[in-house]
Order: sequence, then structure tokens, then C-alpha cells
Amino acid sequence: MTGRQAIYNIGSDKFHEECGVFGIYGSPDASTRTALGLHALQHRGQEAAGVVSYDGEHFHSHRALGVVGDNFSNRKVIDRLPGTMAIGHVRYSTTGNTVFRNIQPLFADFEFGGLAIAHNGNLTNAYATRKSLVQRGCIFQSTSDTETIIHLIAMSEYSTVVDRTIDALRQVEGAYSLVALTREKLLGMRDPLGIRPLVLGRFGDSYILASETCALDIIGAEFIRDVEPGEIIIIDRKGLRSIKPFGKAPSKFCIFEYIYFARPDSMMEGKNVYTVRKRIGRALAREKPVKADLVVPVPDSGGPAALGYAEESGIPYEMGIIRNHYIGRTFIEPSDHIRHLGVKLKHNANAAYLKGKSVVLIDDSIVRGTTSLKIVEMVRNAGAREIHMRISSPPIKQSCFYGIDTPSSAELLAANMDIDEIASHIGVDSLAYLTFDGLYQAVRGENRNPKQPQFCDACFSGDYPVRLRDRESGPANRQLSLLAEQE
Repeated sequence: MTGRQAIYNIGSDKFHEECGVFGIYGSPDASTRTALGLHALQHRGQEAAGVVSYDGEHFHSHRALGVVGDNFSNRKVIDRLPGTMAIGHVRYSTTGNTVFRNIQPLFADFEFGGLAIAHNGNLTNAYATRKSLVQRGCIFQSTSDTETIIHLIAMSEYSTVVDRTIDALRQVEGAYSLVALTREKLLGMRDPLGIRPLVLGRFGDSYILASETCALDIIGAEFIRDVEPGEIIIIDRKGLRSIKPFGKAPSKFCIFEYIYFARPDSMMEGKNVYTVRKRIGRALAREKPVKADLVVPVPDSGGPAALGYAEESGIPYEMGIIRNHYIGRTFIEPSDHIRHLGVKLKHNANAAYLKGKSVVLIDDSIVRGTTSLKIVEMVRNAGAREIHMRISSPPIKQSCFYGIDTPSSAELLAANMDIDEIASHIGVDSLAYLTFDGLYQAVRGENRNPKQPQFCDACFSGDYPVRLRDRESGPANRQLSLLAEQE
């Protein structure tokens, strides 16, 4: 689009997590606590939010486009969501457009009663499964792969909701953390490899499920533990029980949660994310040292790694780039000329600290390189003498199909250029990335075993731990992933 209709996507050169989920059982103000939990998970999705509650007789739902604060701060909205149990969802779409029918939690009436479900992740056989279900007479109301699970539950011949759900999950592949709400139960489910996160907490007599521990902190809840890969948590009036119907498999937790996605104050798989990011920065300083005057983070995601780099290298840390926190993901612009200045809507150089200095810029990743190029140009124009960029992850060469919004490999800079070419393209004096071993040592204290990596690192390595069945069976756009609408 051009002219006054042009839209600049502020977050266009970063990976985006698909969504965050939250569920609570046994709280008289369940919807209020769910909305607060979604506030804490807002970084995982800013396109839409929804809450479904149950009051013992009826399900109640409010879903809306936009951020949580714009839709759930009104007391009247919360009052229309009564009940002692609720689930919620924040969305950044990777499957299906951001339209109302795709906003979660999704809800359906079954033979056994109503069921609401919210999903973080992506199914890699959703296209084939959906096609089969349509041939059997199922009518889909959304373009989300989550609805595939609902139809599989409906078609199951088992009698109980738990058995029907297990039956449905045995037929899907990919990455998922799910919360589901029935008239009697709150369910939490994690895929057999544990690619996407899910944690269990408690507030008094209430149990809570959430994508990250920061959602527990905001309501003063106690963190109990991570939901294990392949585990199903069942919470009802009898209490909490756990089943593991899928057998044991090696964990393949998404390593990019530590690098960028998760909030720094969250605990992931027993590790504080902020601490891990500082360790990553220290490893980067040991592996890729450079003589410089300042270490400068690219806000905000580069901050903890930059602190670690500065501490390890002894180079002073300064906020050489200031971020405007009051700009959303998109901005409607008045002209094409202004569109080219879009990066300044979000970042501005702190010229007083940069002029005449040799600067180490720390960022978590380079995706398309468009923002990196503009950041480097901005720092150069502020008077920096030298710019050395250090990236706190290996080069991103592959797309993600497990619930992360990524461009195709044709758009990934590192898939099409070597490091020297990227350095020249973005205009830096030197560029270096963290190695696989450096990353694994910082996260887990072990080198990466190429035959059996401990994490899902497919965006770096191309080692996909779950088969990409839709992608293999037809054109690449059949994979319900990435940026495409699937009608």
C-alpha cells in the first residue's frame, strides 16, 4: 500500500511468538485473575485476546482484537465473565488471519457439554487432518489449526472428555501447549517433546496453568513446576491428577524461548531467563571479543546479553539506543517518505554517548536484516567511529513450523548470505554470531550433540524434531504455519 494507507509494521524484523495461554480453577474471581495473567503474557501476542469462564451453569466468553488492556480493563466486561474457573489466550497469528473467528479460546458444544480450548503452538499435520475431517462432513468455522483438535474430539468414539482429548491428540503432530475448560474440569496439555512451554501454579486453593511463570507472579501465585512433555494435567473438584498417555520421549524445548521469546523474569525449565541471557552474553564475549569503547544493546531484547558481554569483556555498558515504548506493532503513516523513517518511531540514537566511539551492538538475532540495517545507519549517523555487531544466537537459516511467526527461508538473510556478506549488507565493521556450543553451554552447561540436540534449534540447524507432514505432502504453502492465510 502507498500514501496515506501505508502501514509500517514496527515488529516486522523479529520472530513473533504465536500466543500465550492461561487457565485457573477454583477462584471466585477467575476471570479477573485470567485477565491479569494475560497482561503478563502480552509479549507473546498483541493481535487479539479472549477469556472464557464457567459459572456452574453457563459458559461466558469475551473475545476481541487488540491488546488485553484495551479489552479487559473495563469492569463491565469482567462482570460479564462470572464463574470460578476460566481460561484465556493472547494471540499472534501464524495460522489464519487475525479476524474475529480465529480469536481464542475457541468454544464448542459437545454431547458431554461445552468445551473451550486455547492453544500455543502449531500443528504440522493440520492441513491433511483438516482435509480428512472436511471429507467426513466437519464444518470449520475458523482457519486456525486449533479447531482441528476440536473436531477430532467431536469425532472420537470414547466416552469421557479426557479420553476423547487423548484420542484427538494422538492424531495430531507438531508443537502444542493447550488449556481446556469443561463444565467440571480444567485441563492442561503439552506435546510429547515439550517444544512449547506450560507451567503449573497455585494461589490458595486455586490451581493455575500458564505459558510462563511471570503470569503467576502478577497475581501472587506460587510456582509449582513445569508441566512435563507429554503430560496431561486434570484439575477438578477432586483436586489435581496427572497422566502421561504418550510415552516418554527426549525433550526438545524451544531454545529461542531463552534467547528472545520469554519474559526475562520468567523461569523456563528450571532456569531464570534473565540469568541465561546474561550467560549467553558472557559466552559471546569469550567467543567473539573485539576492542571497543562501549557495549550497546539493541533495545529491549539485546539488554541482558549486552550486560553479560560488558561484564565479561570489561567494556562499559551504555544505553546508546533509546526505545520508545509507546509505539504499537503497526503505525499508519502519512506518506511514503515518512515510512522510510519508520525505525525512528521505535528507536533513537543517544548521540552524546556514541559520537567518536567504537561500539559493540548486541542483538539477539538477525532475521531479514531490515531493522539491523536501519539501526546501524542510525548509530553511524550519530557519529560512531566503528560499529561491531555481535548476535547472541547462531545464524537463523530455517523457518519455524512449531508456532513461531517466521518468514520463508528465501527472506532469511543468513540463508542467502555468508557472515561477511551480511556484515557488508547491514554496514558494520565486523559481525559475529554465537556458536552452537557457546549457546548450549550458556543454557545447559553442555556442548551441543549434533546427533541428539537437547533443544529444538531447527531455526538454526534445520533439525526438525517433529515431522513436517503437511509440508512434505504438497506445496510449501500447505504447511499451516508462517504468515499465510489458509482458507
